[in-house]
Amino acid sequence: MEGGKVFNRWLIVVGALLIQVSLGAIYIYSVFKPGLKARFPDWSNTDLALPSMLVLLFFGLATIFAGRVQDKIGPRYVAMTGAVLLGLGLMLASFSNSLFMFTLGFGVIGGIGIGAAYVCPIATCVKWFPDKRGLITGLAVAGFGAGAFFFAPLAKGLITGGKYQILGASLFGLPKLGVFNTFMALGIIFLVAIVLGAQLLRNPPAGYKPAGWNPPQPAAGAAPKVDFTPGEMLKTGRFWLLWITYFAGCTAGLQVIMKASPVWQSFAIMPMTPPISAADFGRIGAAGAMAVSILAIFNSLGRIMWGKISDNMGRKGTLVVMFLLCGATMLLLNAFRAYPLYLIGICVVGLCFGGFLALYPAVTADFYGTKHYGVNYGWMFSAYGAGGIFGPFLAAWLMRVTAKVPYLATDAAGAQIEKTFAVGNYQMAFIVAGAMCLAAALVSLLVRPPRKA
Repeated sequence: MEGGKVFNRWLIVVGALLIQVSLGAIYIYSVFKPGLKARFPDWSNTDLALPSMLVLLFFGLATIFAGRVQDKIGPRYVAMTGAVLLGLGLMLASFSNSLFMFTLGFGVIGGIGIGAAYVCPIATCVKWFPDKRGLITGLAVAGFGAGAFFFAPLAKGLITGGKYQILGASLFGLPKLGVFNTFMALGIIFLVAIVLGAQLLRNPPAGYKPAGWNPPQPAAGAAPKVDFTPGEMLKTGRFWLLWITYFAGCTAGLQVIMKASPVWQSFAIMPMTPPISAADFGRIGAAGAMAVSILAIFNSLGRIMWGKISDNMGRKGTLVVMFLLCGATMLLLNAFRAYPLYLIGICVVGLCFGGFLALYPAVTADFYGTKHYGVNYGWMFSAYGAGGIFGPFLAAWLMRVTAKVPYLATDAAGAQIEKTFAVGNYQMAFIVAGAMCLAAALVSLLVRPPRKA
């Protein structure tokens, strides 16, 4: 059956991008931390980190259940359910008066909503584009990486009533809503955007293949490709080897993404003579925020670039190159103290991390088929949730405070006060994550597609 006579499959990509850009706002939690700390001064740093850790955990877990459901009833209604849960979670967070209520709304309900909606566009795109599997999974998840780039400045502007700024350019003014009303506004925006994107999602008809494309024939003596059930997939040792490598890549990537700004602040502040002026401290913070935005761009670009490369070069070779590049960069990152070098380092890691999120959906389809793809990739994607917890935890656990440097700031009354910044040494966390990636490169080189008995 020819694709043009059925449905314009590129509309699936439009819907996928609309959904994924909205879901990518998961990465903007750090924008809310100062306002949450001001509203709840008794919350510790661990308390503030808990919602962001749980949202990644429930995000990863929800993809398994949602993947199973969408395999049975189709992607549209599952994605719409995710939209409702994410919107309700953020709205509940906007009424929070305790850590429990906020964590329940943002971390648990919001995380389940993100996971439910996330798996649907990926599973749908894989089925419509067997001829461009790497590229299309890269496009399908590129919006997820770009979400922070667009929504972080929106959230920041709505909280403070400032300008909507991208890469230092002020585009237009925004009303001052404060932290909790901003959660409400974003909840409504994401609910509407994801529901609209879901209307474009649908599975291809049985027997669909793109016009002019025929499935590649297996090599002589090789077993033909088949569809694995989740139980069959989980019994293959290759799945767990792939899961471990995915976990390693997510550990390194999410460690850098979640810590990009504070790491730069530590690098920049350490050699300075205290006390640091308010202007200098502000410039260092702005450079850290800029690094996060640039990192988000490369995170998105990596998903498209590596996906396309893997279609031509092969998944295995592409994974090996990415893991080697990411691992070597993590081992050297502590030496990149000049701002341009630091940007290059974190952007290389972001580029590779984006590639991991593009290739593992394609690898899952290559190895285990598309019939049970939703739940199968849900299981594979649980490595992301595990890495999302372990990477930032590793950085916090292995980080050593080397100095507490005083800096000047202005309080609410306009008076100048002195505060301290804890300069951290993250070298050991970088080394552990880098070594994990290098080991993953070796494992990726050895893994071969399974054969179903």
